[in-house]
Amino acid sequence: MFLAKPGVVLQSGLLTRLTNCGLLAQVERSSGSLAQLGSQCRLFSHSMLAYAELTVPPPQALFQPFVVPKKLLLGPGPSNISARVQEAGGKQIIGHMHIEMFQIMDEIKAGIQYAFQTKNNLTLAISGSGHAAMEAALVNVVEPGDVVLIAIHGVWGERAADIAERIGGDVRRFIKPPGEDFNLQEIEQALVQHKPILFFITHGESSSGVVQQLDGMGPLCRKHKCLLLVDSVASLGGAPLYMDKQGIDILYSGSQKVLNCPPGTAPISFNDKACQKIFNRKKKPTSFYFDMSWLSNFWGCDGSPRKYHHTSPITGLFALREALAILAETGLEKHWKLHQENAEYLHKGLQDLGLKLFVKDKALRLTTVTTIAVPEGYEWKDITDFIMKNYQIEITGGLGPTIGMVLRIGLMGINSTKENADLVLRALKDALKNCKKSK
Repeated sequence: MFLAKPGVVLQSGLLTRLTNCGLLAQVERSSGSLAQLGSQCRLFSHSMLAYAELTVPPPQALFQPFVVPKKLLLGPGPSNISARVQEAGGKQIIGHMHIEMFQIMDEIKAGIQYAFQTKNNLTLAISGSGHAAMEAALVNVVEPGDVVLIAIHGVWGERAADIAERIGGDVRRFIKPPGEDFNLQEIEQALVQHKPILFFITHGESSSGVVQQLDGMGPLCRKHKCLLLVDSVASLGGAPLYMDKQGIDILYSGSQKVLNCPPGTAPISFNDKACQKIFNRKKKPTSFYFDMSWLSNFWGCDGSPRKYHHTSPITGLFALREALAILAETGLEKHWKLHQENAEYLHKGLQDLGLKLFVKDKALRLTTVTTIAVPEGYEWKDITDFIMKNYQIEITGGLGPTIGMVLRIGLMGINSTKENADLVLRALKDALKNCKKSK
């Protein structure tokens, strides 16, 4: 033991460190202030003692170079990021309350209005993934006891029902088998039966590969005094969507699919009818983070000076701004046509390989995510693992109710090309040749 001063005891190992660093020698040799040197020794001993008490060492992996493998993401998302979006996301950040940041947020709002085809004032990007936008939509509109009708033909309806129940909504499930859609007659019957304040439906059901026809649904909901909430995470930019013309009251999406943007920002929009419900609640929403009374101000939608709510994902917003700019430059109609053509090209190639498309009706096939029935005798994971290992291409299996039933291929945004379709077709052909069959 070594006494640095009364009441401070150093372990022998620390004495060695002090000796090696020369501080004790300085004390002996110095003609200067011994009190000053003593103070330095005390500070050093305290820091060394704190270090000696650490029980978790620095992880050795963090001393290695950071390496991310290059992969072609042809699953249901995320998709690969364009060089331009990647560059935007790599710029040095600015403050989330700076006037320049507010300008970028205004540009994002305008880009979302274009992508959604809406003039809604309450339009913004949630700080979070598509799940966050789903929760934001439900938590702001649904109050405890409100009847909510959820159309379920895949996993996303199931998720919406779960969230609505957690909020305290009286959830009524309207279920169809994966691979099917809902027609207006069925929907009207359900609206008459349940009398909901909100009807939820997924436009692009990525777990089953179905695109839901939306025409006529908005007027039907208005007739029955019900808000229409639509999930377009997997379809925005890849399939025709007209928020205002189709009478959609609440619409949300995600950044990581057709927009070729990192996950973490989620476009959302509410029309005046939805705003009336939101801003005339009996009680505040259960979530502060997703409270639209705060977010509408933060995004400059309420005409009042902006107040701090949360620190937004600044680099994610840079990337989203650039992704929306690319969409605007390309044009929605051109984007929709491109995805339709490349999806049809892929569908033909899959059928030529003897594979069966899971969605039988051509009109219901989602152009961004294609589902294939798992070939008889094969394990789906053997196929996806083989393609990843040998081609560094991601395709995935089913999700939710389609687990074990389908393989999913995504051609979205910059990944929607005939060249990528040919690559995945070649990889599938090789996998079917080399993967073990059980029958």
